Amino acid sequence: MDKSKIQSLIAIIHQELIPNFVIESVHPHNPIEVRAIPSPWELLGTGNYAAVVVHPEYPDVVVKMYAPGRPGFEEELEVYQRLGSHPAFSECFYAHDGLLVLKRLFGVTLYDCLHRGLRIPPKVIKDIDYALDYARTRRLYPHDVHGKNVMMFEGRGLVVDISDFLQQEKCSKWDDLKRAYYLIYLPIFYTLRLRVPYALLNTVRKTYRFIRFISGHILAFINRLMGKKSLKN
Repeated sequence: MDKSKIQSLIAIIHQELIPNFVIESVHPHNPIEVRAIPSPWELLGTGNYAAVVVHPEYPDVVVKMYAPGRPGFEEELEVYQRLGSHPAFSECFYAHDGLLVLKRLFGVTLYDCLHRGLRIPPKVIKDIDYALDYARTRRLYPHDVHGKNVMMFEGRGLVVDISDFLQQEKCSKWDDLKRAYYLIYLPIFYTLRLRVPYALLNTVRKTYRFIRFISGHILAFINRLMGKKSLKN
């Protein structure tokens, strides 16, 4: 994006947005609450720690603001610094005290594609695969990549959420999603353009999380048993 436009937006952020934007994180497991937002800024969404807003005169960038006292800002900034510029990821143009100015990503999440019956071509999956491989070359560890965190735009794949990419713990969510895509979605849903109700999608998501939770505990139990046997030997 043009540097002069970024500089003018930064000036507006400090003059209008920061002094008049009030957010509060009441509970770390619930989305933050926006108490006040100055006109003409618009709220795009909220997470557990931050809110994302946009100025109508700068539709190609968003401002992500962390609630006071909530973690994640430094880690997210570090991830963007390592990623640099890549077509499948957003890009950080400016950072200051819990605030990030980011390239705006347009598209539909794969989760919503399933609900709307939009066809997800294999190219989208491959794009995301290549993007995650690129992230690994930048000393990052793709984590928590699932249907709500990746998007499709004009037949290409995008990765939306990179906030956990510093976590070195192994995460199989994307591999599991790919497996379901090739075994179930491509031969059935892609061909028939089936629409999946949100209620069913949420049931599948909760069931998957439960299975992961149980399998994780079973694996930990087996590891403890193996550790005890090794000590006895």
